[in-house]
Amino acid sequence: MSRFFIIVLDSFGVGELPDAEAFGDAGANTIRSCSRSEHFRLPNMRELGLFNIDGIDFLEGVDEPKGRYARLKEASSGKDTTIGHWEIAGVYSPDPMPTFSNGFPRETIEEFEKLTGREVLCNRPYSGTEVIKDYGDEHLKTGALIVYTSADSVFQIAAHESIVPVEQLYEYCRMARQMLKGSTGVGRVIARPFVGESGSFVRTPRRHDFSLEPTGVTILDQLKDAGRDVISVGKISDIFAGRGVTESNPTTGNPDGIDKTIAIMDRDFDGLCFVNLVDTDMIYGHRRDVDGYASALSYFDERLPIMMDKLHEDDYLVITADHGCDPGFTKTTDHTREYIPFLLYGHKVTPGNCGTGETFADIGATVLDAFGITPGFKGSSMLG
Repeated sequence: MSRFFIIVLDSFGVGELPDAEAFGDAGANTIRSCSRSEHFRLPNMRELGLFNIDGIDFLEGVDEPKGRYARLKEASSGKDTTIGHWEIAGVYSPDPMPTFSNGFPRETIEEFEKLTGREVLCNRPYSGTEVIKDYGDEHLKTGALIVYTSADSVFQIAAHESIVPVEQLYEYCRMARQMLKGSTGVGRVIARPFVGESGSFVRTPRRHDFSLEPTGVTILDQLKDAGRDVISVGKISDIFAGRGVTESNPTTGNPDGIDKTIAIMDRDFDGLCFVNLVDTDMIYGHRRDVDGYASALSYFDERLPIMMDKLHEDDYLVITADHGCDPGFTKTTDHTREYIPFLLYGHKVTPGNCGTGETFADIGATVLDAFGITPGFKGSSMLG
């Protein structure tokens, strides 16, 4: 029985990719910005080899890292959560998913209004916290849905829980998911429920993502077909539209996600536990909060030894990311086109530098190699 854990520190990039300028991200470097904070303390990931990764020449590495380490390029065209996770799992996206910098086409909004029987407010790119501040009162008065987007490929629907019960909001999202195809086929439709009074609206943890199904075979599919367990923590199940997942564990934030991962490590299972810790991206990266981002990384690093100690003889642990979101980058509040880190640890792992991988899918190939399964995609195992 073997267990493989992938922990995605959402948006923890380690330096701009060679094509970053084409995405407007020249100079972006998430780890460098975070390292300038007094709250940045990552002694345990440092011991695994994080600061030894190629290109990280502004932090002091260790002479004898405990893990295998590398930086990985994104072969897909994009810097989105969905595209990044799909590539980790073996699915390439040659074309970026559609985004709507001026809002969605009028005919799309009219169709959505007919489906739901409710009018739409906003229909612009917007901060999730600001949009409920600016449109929340009108929503309470009229019952109209707040629809907005961002630089990501998303169709987001915000509604107060006293006006639109959460299950009803989820049903509206399912309607939108069915409607949005082809040129409007965004990566995710996201339910954004909120509560509170005028002037003090707050989003609740009952967010839910409704994603497109992956366009190819993933490691989740291959493991499940081979009779292995595929346990998701956080928004992993949402990102893959539930496909290939045998058990889903939603979370309310990073501390909850870490606690649930540790609890799963105390269980016997045979397969993959795939974890997304989203706070670094959603709460701190997009809001360009350097200290908050650094503190979230440091909290994870503080809990990391507990997870490492729970690994069995045949277990593996990978720590990685899905894109960048440099909190010190002032040109935009969008994700940033960066390398992602690859840290591999386990009792059977031979430490060392794996250099620069050509695709995030090297992670998926590494997972399948551990289970003796041939990948149904291009990727190179890092097991050594």
